[in-house]
Amino acid sequence: MKGTFGWAAAAAALALAMGPGLAAKPRLEARITRTTYGIPHIEARDWRSVGYGVAYAYAEDNLCLLAEEFATVAGERSRFFGPEGKAVLGFQEVDNLSSDLFFRAAIDLPALRAAAAQQPRAVRQLAEGYVAGYNRHLRDLGHERVPAECRGKAWVRPITLDDVLRLTEKQMLLASSLALAPALANAAPPGATPPQAARGTPAALPRPGELGLGSNGWAFGGEATADGRGLLIGNPHFPWNGPSRFWQMHVTGPDGYDVMGVGIAGSPIPTLGFNRDVAWTHTVTAARHFTLYQLALDPADPTRYLVDGQSIAMEPRRITVPMPEGTPPLTRTLYTTRFGPVVAAPQNGLTWSATNAYALMDANRGNSRGIATWLAIGKARSVVEIKAAVSATLGIPWVNTIAADRKGEALIADITAVPNVSAEKVAACATPFSALLAPLVTLLDGTRSVCAWDVAADTPVPGLMPAADQAATIRRDYLTNSNDSYWLANPRAPHAPLSPILGRHRAELSLRSRSNFIETEALLAAGPIDHAAAKMLVFANKSLAADLVLDDLLALCARAEAPEAAAARGCAAIKGWDRRFEIDSRGAALFRAFWARAAKLPGLWAVPFDPVDPLHTPRDLASEKLEARLLAVLGEAVEELDAAQIALDAPWGTVQIRPVGAERIPIHGGPGTAGVLNHQDARPLPGGGALVPVHGTSYIQIVSFDERGPVAEAILSYAQSTNPASPHFADQTRAYAAKRWHRLPFHRQEIAAQALGPARRIAE
Repeated sequence: MKGTFGWAAAAAALALAMGPGLAAKPRLEARITRTTYGIPHIEARDWRSVGYGVAYAYAEDNLCLLAEEFATVAGERSRFFGPEGKAVLGFQEVDNLSSDLFFRAAIDLPALRAAAAQQPRAVRQLAEGYVAGYNRHLRDLGHERVPAECRGKAWVRPITLDDVLRLTEKQMLLASSLALAPALANAAPPGATPPQAARGTPAALPRPGELGLGSNGWAFGGEATADGRGLLIGNPHFPWNGPSRFWQMHVTGPDGYDVMGVGIAGSPIPTLGFNRDVAWTHTVTAARHFTLYQLALDPADPTRYLVDGQSIAMEPRRITVPMPEGTPPLTRTLYTTRFGPVVAAPQNGLTWSATNAYALMDANRGNSRGIATWLAIGKARSVVEIKAAVSATLGIPWVNTIAADRKGEALIADITAVPNVSAEKVAACATPFSALLAPLVTLLDGTRSVCAWDVAADTPVPGLMPAADQAATIRRDYLTNSNDSYWLANPRAPHAPLSPILGRHRAELSLRSRSNFIETEALLAAGPIDHAAAKMLVFANKSLAADLVLDDLLALCARAEAPEAAAARGCAAIKGWDRRFEIDSRGAALFRAFWARAAKLPGLWAVPFDPVDPLHTPRDLASEKLEARLLAVLGEAVEELDAAQIALDAPWGTVQIRPVGAERIPIHGGPGTAGVLNHQDARPLPGGGALVPVHGTSYIQIVSFDERGPVAEAILSYAQSTNPASPHFADQTRAYAAKRWHRLPFHRQEIAAQALGPARRIAE
C-alpha cells in the first residue's frame, strides 16, 4: 500500500503542475514505434516530450536495472541490499557500504541543481521529461505488472529531478572518481577506525586496463572509401551487465534533431550514433581526468594541512548511510580539502598518517555539460562542427570522439574535461613519491598553491585544459583509436608531444592497437573500404599475439626433449588452432589461458619496442632464454582448463557462451590483451565448463552515407532488454553469434517496413 500511495501521489503532483489545460493540449506527448529487435523510434515536438518518450521506452526494456541504479546513486544500497553485498560502479564491483559512502559524500546536490539551472533550456527540459516518462511507466504498470525480478521491491519508486542529476553525475565520473570509490569511503585520520566497508572492496589505485575500459573506433575519409564519402565503424567495449549497457534508440525532436544510436542508463538522447550527415563513436581516452595531491599535515592536528606554510582545516562531513530495517544507520566523518576529498589506498602506499594525506581533484566533478555537448553533436552537419562542439563545452568526460561525415572528412578529437596541468608543472610539482605512482596517477605537491591547476581564459570551468592544448586531427584517409594515447591515430602522422596528463607520447602500443593498425593498413592495401570490408575488419577475430609467438612456441615444443606431461598435451592441442577466436576455432581456450600468463613474463621479447616502428615492435619470442618457463606456463594453462572442465581442443563457441535458460549461445571474439580487435572479456561460469562474457564488444555500428542520408548496419551483442521475459532479451545475441548484421531503419519508409506493430502515443 505504501508503494501504491507513492505512485498515486507522484501522479497527482504532476497533474497539478501541468495545470487545467491538460485535456485540451497535453504538456507531454511522444510517439513510440518499435521496429526489428525492439528498437524504439521516439518522435516528439519539444525536448520535455523527447525525455518523456525516451524514459518510458527505456523503462519498458530495463525497469529493474534503472530502478536499482537510482537506489545506487541515492546511496541506499546498504538499506535495500545489505552493506556487504556488491554494487557495480561503472566497470568494477565494490561493496554496497563503500558505494553508499561514496555517493553520499561525492554528490553535491545543491551544486548540481545550480549547475543544471545554467545549462541550455533543452537540457533542463530533457531531464524534466525523463522524470515524467519514467514515473508514467510505473503508473501504467501498476504493482502487479512490474517485472518479476523487482516486483514488490521498495526501491522501485517514482523518481525526482534529483535522481536524474545524481545519475548524470555518476556517468561523468565513471572513469575518474568512481574508480576510487573505496579509497574515498575508507579514508580515516590516524587513530580512527574505518567502518566495515574496509572489509569489502580493497582501496587501491586501478592499474591501466584493470577497469575494462576499452573500445575500437575508425573514421575513414573520402580518400579511403569506395564512394568518396565518409564511413565510420564504432566498436565500443562496454559491460554486458549493469547500468553501463548500451540501449538503442532513434530520436526525432525539435530544431531538426534526428539522431539514431545508443545511450546508457539515464541518457535522454543518443550519445553515440549518427544523423543524416555525420556519424560518431567514442573510445575511452588515455588522458587522466583527475590528479592526486600529497598533503603535508599540521603536526598538531592530522585534519589540518599546510599550504604555503599556512595551516588550513579540512572540512569534515558527517555521512549517514541507512541500513536494513531494524539496524541503526551508520554515520562516519569524511574530510575534504581545497584539492578535493581525502582518499586512502594503502595497497599503493597512499595512507593517512600523522604527517601526510592525499586528496583527489577531479575535472569531471560537477560536469553538467555532457548532454549539451551530445545535443550539439547530434545537430552537427560536419566533423568540423563536432570538433567545435566538444571544444567549446569541454563537456565530453572521458572518451575520444571519432567521426566521419558525408563530405569525406574524418576526425579524432581527444578533447575532454582534463586538468590544465602542463608537462612543466608535472615536473616542477612532483614529490619524491610521484615517480613511483606515475604509471597509475599524476601526483602533485599540495604544499604549494602554485601547484594548483592553471586557469586559462575562455574555459567553461576554471582549471580545465583548453581544447587548443589537446589533440584533434581531421584527415581524408583514416583515423583510429583502440585506447592508446593521442600520439598515434594514423601511422603516417604521429602527433606532436603534449602534456603527459593527456597520455604517454611515443609509448609502446597495446597488442589490440597494433592489430588495429596492421589489419586496417592491410585492408586498405587491398582496395577502398566499404561495408563488406568493414565487417571483415571488426569481426576478423584474429589474434596478433598468436601471430607473434605461436610459430616459436610450436618450434619449442618440437625440440623439447622430455616436456612435462601437461605441457606435452598443450603442445599437441595448440598445433591445430587456426589462431582466431571464431566459434569453431579449436585451441583458442588453451591459448587464452597460456597468453594470460606468458604476456607477463619478464624479457618475453627478443626485439624491444622501438618508437620508430611502433606497429611491429616489440616482437620475436625470446624462446631459447625462456624455454623452460614457456613450457611450464603452457602446462599451467592445460591444468587450468582441466580444472575448469574444458577440453583443450573444445570449439571456442562451446567454451565462451551466453546462457539463456537452457540455451547456450556461442560468442565469438577474444581477449584484447591477445591482440583480438573483437574484444570479449569472459569469466568462468559458476560450476565450470564454460566462460561467460562480462565486458567487451557491445554496440557495433557501420555507417556510410548515400544521397538520402545514413546507411547504417549494426548489432547490439547483448540485446535491448535485461528482462528475461522480453522477446528482446537475447535476440540480437543470437544475431551476433551468427554475424548477422541489421540494416537500421532511419527513414520513415524503412521504419514503417520494420514496424513490429502500430505506433504508441503517450501523453499527459
